[in-house]
Amino acid sequence: MRYVIIGGDAAGMSAAMQITRNKSENDEVITLERGNIYSYGQCGLPYVVSGTVESTEAVIARSIDFFREKAGIDARVFHEVTNVDVQNQIVSGTILDNGESFQVHYDRLLIATGVKPKKPEWEGNELDGIFTLKTIPDTENIMHYLRTTEASQATIIGGGFIGLELAENLIERGLHVRIIQRGSQLMNPLDEDMANLLLEEAKNHNIEVIFDESVEAFEGEGAVSAVRTDQGTYQTDIAFVNVGITPNTGFLPSSLHKGDRHEIITNSYMETNIANIYAAGDCATQYHLIKQKNDLVPLGTHANKQGMVAGLNMSGTRMPFPGIVGASILKFCGLDIGRTGISEKEARELGFDCTSVTKTSNPVANYYDETNWIKIKLIYENSTKRLLGGQVIGTKGVDKRLDVISTCLYQGLLTTDLLLLDLSYAPPFNSVWDPLQQTAKKTL
Repeated sequence: MRYVIIGGDAAGMSAAMQITRNKSENDEVITLERGNIYSYGQCGLPYVVSGTVESTEAVIARSIDFFREKAGIDARVFHEVTNVDVQNQIVSGTILDNGESFQVHYDRLLIATGVKPKKPEWEGNELDGIFTLKTIPDTENIMHYLRTTEASQATIIGGGFIGLELAENLIERGLHVRIIQRGSQLMNPLDEDMANLLLEEAKNHNIEVIFDESVEAFEGEGAVSAVRTDQGTYQTDIAFVNVGITPNTGFLPSSLHKGDRHEIITNSYMETNIANIYAAGDCATQYHLIKQKNDLVPLGTHANKQGMVAGLNMSGTRMPFPGIVGASILKFCGLDIGRTGISEKEARELGFDCTSVTKTSNPVANYYDETNWIKIKLIYENSTKRLLGGQVIGTKGVDKRLDVISTCLYQGLLTTDLLLLDLSYAPPFNSVWDPLQQTAKKTL
């Protein structure tokens, strides 16, 4: 049996390692990676920019040599797949460092090609000093530019996860930071009342935030010197584009079923509509347990789990991937920001008859420490009190509460279940009524 995997990061290598643990002696595992780096933590890259993480090497989880020598995987680099012949079960493409073509026959194929950042066709895109942040080479190019120029003003287009993490880390480097957001709030997955806390935090750290303006062009002679929107022009020394992602699926045949965002549609066993072809990770769908439909939520947690499940199913162990609730968290200056499930805005758009409750409290006992705070928002269905989502922002204890909400969502629990959960308590860690349960009380 020959297993071929396109993509050498989270989903691809989780699958590859699972297959190697279950394969027969004569089976082959071949991975085809377009770059030359395997298995690294993309979420750590913004922290390399500030120096919080020492180097890009620090985010590499396992070297190519590990996969080749210890795991017995034929891990190939600079192999860009450009075609999949589903009838003859052959993938083909180009070896980028020498320009030669290649063909590889597969018995079972996994597509784990991830996503790429969107970069709209704005005038001036070719200027130096305009970056996206997705890969280790991206990060190294940014670091080189910052080292070799006298950049003091940075403009970030898009106020999502990466935009906010970049803003914090660029401030750590001493740059003045501006965020231009086409919409009216930061972090679109949050409800507006929670997102307002992020705007306050940005102002506290002298981050300039511009809402409701659309970028039209970059200006400069050789290198970017300004960003032009539909309402003004802003001087800048470096620019970052953070306006969304697109799955890397353009090379695949039209017979492979894809969604509206070009993500590959799979079933719970990570199988596509074509025999012997599987897909996992950011380029594939994730079934959302609250929305009860396929979604595209590109996170490393999902990619690793889907990769593991794909590897098991490809090598003969039947195991489903049950779905996600979309838990995510980030740090922005002095705040921790988490969300899971669906927002109140999403719930109403999906037709749920729902209510939300919010409460700001202390994450620990008041008499132990009065310096921290946490704000929790719970969204629930009126007729059943079933939890639909939660948002948590604060200075301490956000991750703990977010994970409890996610577990409740995963199990389909009610606000009354949350209220009665047996949660740990001691003054340095909590109050006798956890902030989650204080919030849940408001649903009675």
